[in-house]
Amino acid sequence: MSDEVLAVISASAPRRVLGLGAILVLGVVAVYVALARPPENPVWMAFLLVLGIGALWLAERMRRATAHRLELTRSEVRSSSGEVLARVADVEAVERGAFAFKPSNGFMLRLRAGADTGRRRWEPGLWWRMGRRVGVGGVTPGHQAKAMAEILSALILEDR
Repeated sequence: MSDEVLAVISASAPRRVLGLGAILVLGVVAVYVALARPPENPVWMAFLLVLGIGALWLAERMRRATAHRLELTRSEVRSSSGEVLARVADVEAVERGAFAFKPSNGFMLRLRAGADTGRRRWEPGLWWRMGRRVGVGGVTPGHQAKAMAEILSALILEDR
């Protein structure tokens, strides 16, 4: 099979900055409120600290995830880190509709029952995998995701 890259999805800089900025602001504000003006109830203080630290952790995960890009070849959808999200032969359907359970500006892959789906995985802002479903999108441009979904649909029809 050819290893030629047919389509690429990468996080656009403005969307990446906006997404990271929103999560960072939430984390910083929650930690600031917990430390500068602590609530009387220690449960609320703990909640604010957990929320703030969790948001800061999520922002770092998103920063690392969106530094990569997704590539479509004739045989697989993979990350630029080398991780295979799905093999084209295992894709049963590509769902892009308005009511599909998919990330923003993206699409969802439904894999065949016998496919090696790997473990659950989430790369915030770029893709996730849960069972036989792989969601692609987030802080990615919609036109890149649409192009990849259409090429992938054509590859699936070609294989059948």
